Amino acid sequence: MTASTPPAAHLAQLNVATLRHPLDDPRIAPFVELLDPVNAAADDAPGFVWRLVEDGAADATGLRPAGEDVIVNLTVWETQEALWDFAYRSGHLEVMRRRREWFERHVEAHLVLWWVPAGHLPTVDEALERLADLRAHGPSPRAFTFASAYSAAEAAQDLQVIPPAQDDQVVPQARDEQPATTTRPTPAGDAAVV
Repeated sequence: MTASTPPAAHLAQLNVATLRHPLDDPRIAPFVELLDPVNAAADDAPGFVWRLVEDGAADATGLRPAGEDVIVNLTVWETQEALWDFAYRSGHLEVMRRRREWFERHVEAHLVLWWVPAGHLPTVDEALERLADLRAHGPSPRAFTFASAYSAAEAAQDLQVIPPAQDDQVVPQARDEQPATTTRPTPAGDAAVV
């Protein structure tokens, strides 16, 4: 086997969270108040590439592809370190510390990471498929967690682009205003910290 340079890759991240109460419930208000500042911090964080937003909205909390009471957070980062630094070394950490106030405890994986070719923006369906893969088969180069991470080189054979569904919409929301695909929400069932 000949050595080859792996394609340039970025790290995609999906997490899902089951709300304890509807987003308009006063008990969820502190979380809702943190959405804009935390999303703005992510948008300005070193290594941030893109995040999913609902068409005409500032975030993705209105999208419910994993269930009516489940919110999703889907982002792309230049490196695993950039995502780690944002998640655990920024104001985002305070949101994570308070997550039990707003979200149900998970009994199965609620966060999945995977490598995508640089420039590819994952669809919600692609992200949910990676989460299902992690839940069904455990960590692998296709779908992993921070605790069971794989490098882009280790995942090179899995750096595939899944074509978007026909009903996907294009929504700009990235540092360089790259188009992002979002899927219209459809009820399903499952649970994240943004």
